Amino acid sequence: MIDISDQRLRISLRQLEVFAATAREGSTRAAAARVARSQSAASTALAELEATLGVQLFDRVGRRLMLNENGRALLPRAVGLIQQALEVEALYSSEHAAPLRLASSFTIGEYLLPKLLSQWKQQHPRSQVRLDIANTRAVLDAVAGFDVDVGFIEGARSHPDLLIRRWMTDELIVVAAPGHPVMARTATARRLAQASWILRERGSGTREASDNWLTAQLGRVEIELELGSNEAVKRAVASGIGLGCLSRRAVADAIRDGWLREVKTSLPAMKRSLALVTHKTKHLGSAAQDFVRHCLEAKLPA
Repeated sequence: MIDISDQRLRISLRQLEVFAATAREGSTRAAAARVARSQSAASTALAELEATLGVQLFDRVGRRLMLNENGRALLPRAVGLIQQALEVEALYSSEHAAPLRLASSFTIGEYLLPKLLSQWKQQHPRSQVRLDIANTRAVLDAVAGFDVDVGFIEGARSHPDLLIRRWMTDELIVVAAPGHPVMARTATARRLAQASWILRERGSGTREASDNWLTAQLGRVEIELELGSNEAVKRAVASGIGLGCLSRRAVADAIRDGWLREVKTSLPAMKRSLALVTHKTKHLGSAAQDFVRHCLEAKLPA
C-alpha cells in the first residue's frame, strides 16, 4: 500500500482544469467561460499553479497566452489527470459514465463509425459519446490539442505529437448521374480529363486522395464545384452537372438505390488507408482504450 500520510498535494484539479482550458483558448477570459468560473477566479487559479510549480507556463504575446516549453510539458499530464478524475467520478455516478470524445473525417464518421458505436454502446450503455465530424486537418488539430481522445482520418499523414496507426483500406471510385454521357462506355483518361468534376473541399482526406489520383492519371481536372460534405457532392453529381470522386463506402447506398452509377474507367484502382489517431503523451481513459480495441478488432465490409 502507498503511504501518503506525509504527503500534501499543493496543486488542485481545478488549477489544472483552468490551465488546460487556457492552453486551448489562449486567454483566461475564454478559459473561465469554458470551465464555468469568473475571469478573476481563473486568473487566480492559473497564477497559483505557476507560483506552486515555480515556473511560467505561458508566454504573454499581446493579449494572448501562448504555451511555452514548460506549459507544453505539463499539458498532456494535466489533461490525463483530469480525464482520470472524471473516470473516478463515473465509478459512483448513477447517471453518467466517463465520456468518450471522438473526432472523425467525413467518410469514416458518416459511414463507418455509426455501426461501430452502435456495437460498442451495447456493451457500454452508460457511456456518453461525443463525435465531431470535420475534415482531416481539423481532426488532427483536435487530437493534437487534446480536445478529443481518438481521431479517425483518411490517407497517410504524419505529426510529431501524434501516433497514427493504419486501420483499414478504402477505395475511391468515379460516380455520375445515370444519364450522364460518360456512362455510354468505358471512360478513358482523355474523356475524364474533358469532363467537369464535383469534388470535396481542400483539407479533406478525400480531396487529397482524389487530387493525387486524378492529377496523376489525367494531367488536369476541370473542377466545377468544391463542396464540404460527401452528401453534398453526391446530390450535386446526381443532378448531372459533373462527375464525382468519392469513397465506395460513401456512395454504396446511392448506387444501390439507382440515383448514382459507378463509372467504369481505364484508370488503375485508387486504394487508400484509413487511420486511427491518438496523442503520443496523453493517457487514454478506459472508455477510449476499449473503443480503440473494438475498432481495431472490428470486421467491416470493404
